[in-house]
Amino acid sequence: MPWGEFKDTAAERRLFQSRAMVMLTFVVLLIGGLLARMYQLQVIEHDVYTTLSDKNRVQVQSVPPPRGLVYDRNHTLLAENRPVFSVTLVPERVDEMAQTLSQLGGILDVSEEDLERFQRRLQEPRRPFQEIPLRYDLNEQEMARLAVHRHELPGVEVTAELVRYYPHSELTAHALGFVSRINRDELQRIDPVNYAGTNYIGKSGIERFYEDLLHGQVGYQHVETNARGRTLRVLERENPVPGEDLQLHLDLRLQKRAHELLDGRRGAIVAIEPATGGILALASVPGFDANKFVTGISVNDYRELSESRDKPLFNRALRGQYPPGSTMKPMLAIAALDSGATTRDYTIWDPGYFRLNDSGRRYRDWKRGGHGWVDLMDAMAESCDVYFYEIAVKMGVDTMYSYLSRFGFGEDAALDVSGALSGLLPSREWKRAMRSESWYPGDSVNLGIGQGFMLATPLQLATATSLIANRGTWAEPRLLKEIEGDTPVTDYLPDGTHEPLKLKNPGDWEFVVETMAEVMHGRRGTARRVGSDAPYRMAGKTGTAQVFSLAEDEEYDAEEIRERLRDHALFVGFAPVENPKIAVSVIVENGGGGSSTAAPVARALFDAWLLEFPANDDGALVGSVKAGGDG
Repeated sequence: MPWGEFKDTAAERRLFQSRAMVMLTFVVLLIGGLLARMYQLQVIEHDVYTTLSDKNRVQVQSVPPPRGLVYDRNHTLLAENRPVFSVTLVPERVDEMAQTLSQLGGILDVSEEDLERFQRRLQEPRRPFQEIPLRYDLNEQEMARLAVHRHELPGVEVTAELVRYYPHSELTAHALGFVSRINRDELQRIDPVNYAGTNYIGKSGIERFYEDLLHGQVGYQHVETNARGRTLRVLERENPVPGEDLQLHLDLRLQKRAHELLDGRRGAIVAIEPATGGILALASVPGFDANKFVTGISVNDYRELSESRDKPLFNRALRGQYPPGSTMKPMLAIAALDSGATTRDYTIWDPGYFRLNDSGRRYRDWKRGGHGWVDLMDAMAESCDVYFYEIAVKMGVDTMYSYLSRFGFGEDAALDVSGALSGLLPSREWKRAMRSESWYPGDSVNLGIGQGFMLATPLQLATATSLIANRGTWAEPRLLKEIEGDTPVTDYLPDGTHEPLKLKNPGDWEFVVETMAEVMHGRRGTARRVGSDAPYRMAGKTGTAQVFSLAEDEEYDAEEIRERLRDHALFVGFAPVENPKIAVSVIVENGGGGSSTAAPVARALFDAWLLEFPANDDGALVGSVKAGGDG
């Protein structure tokens, strides 16, 4: 029988068919599983994977708002924003940080200080994918060189940002303050959402006080990026809301004149508009260039400023605390008249010294031979110390403290001046707490001429003088005049925080004002040479504050005293007398006499404001000068 007859083809066919069916079933199952997975990915989880895909391709970037501008009362720009090109790095996108920094150092001029600042910021807490600046203010050549090598530097970008710029920096540095980079402490307290993308924040002055108004609201944009993280196009954008623009009472012309009048001498000038409390000038000399602080001041520049003997960073107008000297006498005259310690006609004999008792210490008058018989009018015009010694002892510390506190001494009465100090208004309780001593009558003697423990800032002196100019009506000092937006000024500057200073006899205001006018125009006034030829009437008071003490019978010789130990020269005053438009306080450190040094500065300011500059908004300036002018 042939061998092939033993082969069972039917069985083989059935076996093949069963195997094929198994494989087909397996393939169908695989295809079904693949289709199910594709359905899950493409349909069920479509939104999830679309989002994940977009995260690789689309980035959400914050868009910082343009900072609000600051203008003076005449709409002269005081603080603006200018574009600056910087090279920045996003650490999350940089492959080798050390190698990248080394390569950038070969392309750009990157100093050791730049590198140190970058490394310090790299270690500080920050938002993910936040750019860290390495170099600021690139020029066109540097940007061109960087563009050539850009493809070799993942995570490195040239960014344009608006950076604060102060066109009149040294004139306005102490009044406006400045912005600078957000530091670690500030990062913890600011709103992380609204400050996303913002690198700068107000550090002092107006910039700090009105930070919320000036900053604005952050915006966002969706951008398409490539694999290296570079932006290809903007897909969607929500524009930021710019910060509000501010108009200040400050007048740049008067501010400049104040700096010119101080002429490099250490000192301060504050000028206030009595009717509104608006600060017209706030000068502290020497000043500094605030622009150096915006993007980060160099170590050498900061050391030069901080170690200077003249202390240019110190705001003398707000934080300088000086013995007010005789500039306190108008306020003490009000207190003495209202409390009954003296009258307009009360007369004393001034032999050149004052004693609490027959065998007591002699408190000297500035005029060694004395002034003879003087009443309050004479005592103010000639600045008779002995008269004020006597009325101070009659009033006592409690009465003087009560009245002087209502003039704003011992407190920061300003509404929006950041950083102002409160000076020192001594009291019986203060001396017991600070020195564990009782208040002695001799302490009252010294307080009677603004010496001893008493300290006041130039802003406080100008504020108190403005209160006299207003005949007791308070107008708290303020820099802000208008908000050029939707926010009302009253939201930030409430009125009526101080009660008017009401006297038993309101006519005492006019009498004390006349005594101050006698200082400027009277035959024996200490500043008669300054005020005699003025086409308007002004009221003022000169002052001299000792920097160190003299023995009882020791004479003062300015020529033998080192310059920095000479007396401070002070002046307070306002003009015109009948309708005051400006009140000023002037201090020239180690300037000598107030009548010879500080009063001429104030007269020049009065002339500038009342005669030289154009009339103010209400046009009433010229008319008020004519009405008050009798020379």
